[in-house]
Amino acid sequence: MTQPARALSGAAFATLLLIALLMGSNHVAARMAFNHGVSVPTAVTVRSAVTALVVGALLLAQHVPLALTPRQRKVLPAIGVLIAVQSLCLYSAVARLPVALALLVFNSFPLTTALWARVLYQHRPERALLVAMPVILFGLALALDVLGAASGLGAAGQWQKIGVGVAFALGASITFGLALVLTQHEAGGLDGRLRTFGTMAMVALLAAGGALATGGFAWPDAPVGWWGLALLTLLYGTGITILFTVLPRLGVVGNSAIMNVEPVFALILAWLVLGQAIAPVQVVGALLVVSAVVGLGLRKR
Repeated sequence: MTQPARALSGAAFATLLLIALLMGSNHVAARMAFNHGVSVPTAVTVRSAVTALVVGALLLAQHVPLALTPRQRKVLPAIGVLIAVQSLCLYSAVARLPVALALLVFNSFPLTTALWARVLYQHRPERALLVAMPVILFGLALALDVLGAASGLGAAGQWQKIGVGVAFALGASITFGLALVLTQHEAGGLDGRLRTFGTMAMVALLAAGGALATGGFAWPDAPVGWWGLALLTLLYGTGITILFTVLPRLGVVGNSAIMNVEPVFALILAWLVLGQAIAPVQVVGALLVVSAVVGLGLRKR
């Protein structure tokens, strides 16, 4: 995470944008599934189990060493639990908010990552982060219409409408930030494919347990729901596979912040597919957040 960014080739830039498109599309497909009977634990279980199988096959095909150090064996389950919570929280937010707004709140994770690094490892936040922080928070305030001006509901009415969804998205940001910090400091030397396989397998098991504990799996009640479930699994699995097999060969370490345009793709796709639209001032807020996060990721270190 501290390696300097290389100059991006056209292929690398296009691949990064493709991954952002796949991930944004995954969440739009998830909302389709949720709108037609699929529960959040069911979606997370299917997505994670299929992804674990695909990445596991890659591990075998590419002869990736499977050995873990004692430290990695201790921290990997903790990272898996955090990613399970993050996945459940983020999909719960997507089920309650316009997709782009849920992803925007989640994209505050650079702030929560810096907070966890400060608390756990006494890392001082960089000046660039301190400058970007108020921009991100102001952009979120505009995007979420926190005063209810764009919706006409007023602050109380707006928060009654979005409060639970925002809480889930913030929970996803907080747990993902902690997972990133632990990954960097405790499991940074572990091959990304092996880490992804272990994490996704654990997420699938935990989500399945959650589904069974809350009444069992909830499957689609209409064909469009099955399409949504299939697409979210295919899109997420494809994005993760490209991320860990293609990107390392293109030399884009340090430039992956371009993938944070995911909420912009989600905004467009949710409007086209789901009919979700937000006010112009909210679009301005969304662009502020995305620009600040991308700028943070592309800064020189």
